[in-house]
Amino acid sequence: MNEQEANFELAQKHGLNREEYNKILEILGRVPTYTELGIFSVMWSEHCSYKNSIKILKTLPRTGKRLLVGAGEENAGLVDIGNGLAVAFKIESHNHPSAVEPYQGAATGVGGIMRDIFTMGARPVASLNSLRFGELTEPRVKYLLDGVVRGIGDYGNSFGVPTVAGEIYFEKSYSGNPLVNAMSVGIVEHGKTASAIAKGTGNPVLIVGATTGRDGIHGATFASEEISEASESKRPSVQVGDPFTEKLLLEATLEAIQSGFLVGIQDMGAAGITCSTSEMSAKGEAGMEIELSLVPTRDEKMTPYEIMLSESQERMLVVVQKGFENEIIKIFKKWDLHAVKIGTVTEDKNLTVKFHGELVAKIPSWFLVLGGGAPVYERETKKPSYLETTSNFDLNSVPKPENLNEVLEKLIASPNIASKKWVYEQYDTTVRTNTVVGPGKSDAAIIRLKGTNKALSLKTDCNGRFVYLNPRKGGQIAVCEAARNVVCSGGEPLAITNCLNFGNPYKPEIYWQFKEAVTGMGEACKILETPVTGGNVSFYNENPESAVFPTPTIGMLGLVEDLKDVTTMNFKNEGDTIFLLGKNKEEIGGSEYLKVFHGKITGEIPEIDLEAEKKLQKTLLKAIRRGWIESAHDVSDGGLAVTLAESCFCGEQTFGAEVQIDFKREDFALFGESQSLVVVSARDANVLELVEFLEQENVTVSKIGIVTLQNLKINSSICLEIEKLKKLYETSLEKLI
Repeated sequence: MNEQEANFELAQKHGLNREEYNKILEILGRVPTYTELGIFSVMWSEHCSYKNSIKILKTLPRTGKRLLVGAGEENAGLVDIGNGLAVAFKIESHNHPSAVEPYQGAATGVGGIMRDIFTMGARPVASLNSLRFGELTEPRVKYLLDGVVRGIGDYGNSFGVPTVAGEIYFEKSYSGNPLVNAMSVGIVEHGKTASAIAKGTGNPVLIVGATTGRDGIHGATFASEEISEASESKRPSVQVGDPFTEKLLLEATLEAIQSGFLVGIQDMGAAGITCSTSEMSAKGEAGMEIELSLVPTRDEKMTPYEIMLSESQERMLVVVQKGFENEIIKIFKKWDLHAVKIGTVTEDKNLTVKFHGELVAKIPSWFLVLGGGAPVYERETKKPSYLETTSNFDLNSVPKPENLNEVLEKLIASPNIASKKWVYEQYDTTVRTNTVVGPGKSDAAIIRLKGTNKALSLKTDCNGRFVYLNPRKGGQIAVCEAARNVVCSGGEPLAITNCLNFGNPYKPEIYWQFKEAVTGMGEACKILETPVTGGNVSFYNENPESAVFPTPTIGMLGLVEDLKDVTTMNFKNEGDTIFLLGKNKEEIGGSEYLKVFHGKITGEIPEIDLEAEKKLQKTLLKAIRRGWIESAHDVSDGGLAVTLAESCFCGEQTFGAEVQIDFKREDFALFGESQSLVVVSARDANVLELVEFLEQENVTVSKIGIVTLQNLKINSSICLEIEKLKKLYETSLEKLI
């Protein structure tokens, strides 16, 4: 081997600073080898070490009565749902890969998050996503959208797990730097989970699954820098996925876990073999010695550096009880997968790497991992100057529109509100026959738990515009709205996972946004009792012009205790009474109305009272469980008028509505996005009990109208045919694409 000689200049090219390079010299007591430098660079990258975020993340609430595995303990969080069952769920980003190679970037994002779930011993039952792109007037945005959607669809459809929910937003700030967040949810019986741990001196270490190639080398460090014109040259940092191999790996992995012969197992995601070997041994307070010449590779000329840093997909690292390795090898070979012993567990707590018997790396594992000896920073913060302007903007100076029909039509046709049917019809939403409510029908997706009368309620949510205008309050709203969506579908919010998408943390304004948003999320989670089970931080989401809107995406898990409680957004019966729960404060700051109709992203965003939100959610869920609610749909993008329109036409049958609301300023009341507002409908027979109950619970309730058959009429200002609105809603996005 003729490896390059390591020095500080080479370390800089690997993304390490002087302080970090000196720390490496101190840890090793010598100059690192080229392979060791590569190992440190990926494990100390932001993507793997969370060095600029872990201190802030530890402030989030991470305990709860249903929590079995919390944040950072395993590959995914684990929540008890009764009946001897638990849910493993997690969300992660694949933003940078998707920016340069949208199809494979998105596809491997789906594959990677699925592996996090089934390495826990859980069978994936649902996939969700959260996507952000630039404006659809840009040809490259259309290219990115097409590639990402096809990548998600092709991988998920081939793998055989339904894509049941998601969200897509289009904002200029995401041009050139799309956000592609993938979430996976799986079910496992208590006592049948696996751990990402290496222990037991002498136990064999196996690599299983696909072969190792050169794709994805330095993917972790690529994800830890800003997007630039040079990013196109980093296409080799994007992995290539194979969903059919992943399907085999799923079945083989679950069978191997159930054999009882596994000690530990971990997916090879970011940093590949490097990450799995170091993290598993550090978790078990053990060491590991591996021989890289035994790793099945696609090119016999691959170097130790390349083998250690490759992020080739569909691979796992497995630690087996000594003497039972052949049993595990048989299982993987039965599924046509490689299963090769490449090393053993040691007691010296070092990651020792050899190549044809020659030592190429020896590093104490603890110094490589998150929560161990990896660097931890808290960066400088500074409140962005733009907030002085936006927060003091006089919203009353916004001119009143002459035609509110025109406003509603324009909002319904807005890409952020219009139907995403063009997208989700490319996904298999019903495979495995557990989907009770899929995309476009309810505020959250519903997945049946076979063998029980229960279901999961699942949602991804974040309003990046709100977070941009007020990070702390925006973080609170992201959690509250995700929980509110789950409740509107008939579920009880249990826990969250999160994907925190921000710009460069070394910029004080960006780090201030991050710190404030996480603080807001934590405050909301504490009040709503939805602990954080884990997730992902994605920094450096910037293009040469600017950073993306700060986007802390929330993945919310809810439980529907009885399938009869499943609730959808659409009106059900002519003559039903329509109620508005909560107080409409007529707040348009940061609203879709303000942007689409007035061309402004500004103003103070809506207030959020966390205790009032909790009261609303708990009371609404009780009303749903008592059978009084026919439909429920929360007020969000586009405001009350859009919520009413969607409730009219998002079911199998279309309805109209006649609505009368009080207001101080009508356009603000109809198109503002005040929080803690829900539109519900109820049959006449239940109206009296429902109103009495809501008033007893001190939840503000207003009777605002009745369900009719044809038109949406609001006050004397809006009167539109529902079929016309429905057509606008269903065709507008596709016309732009």
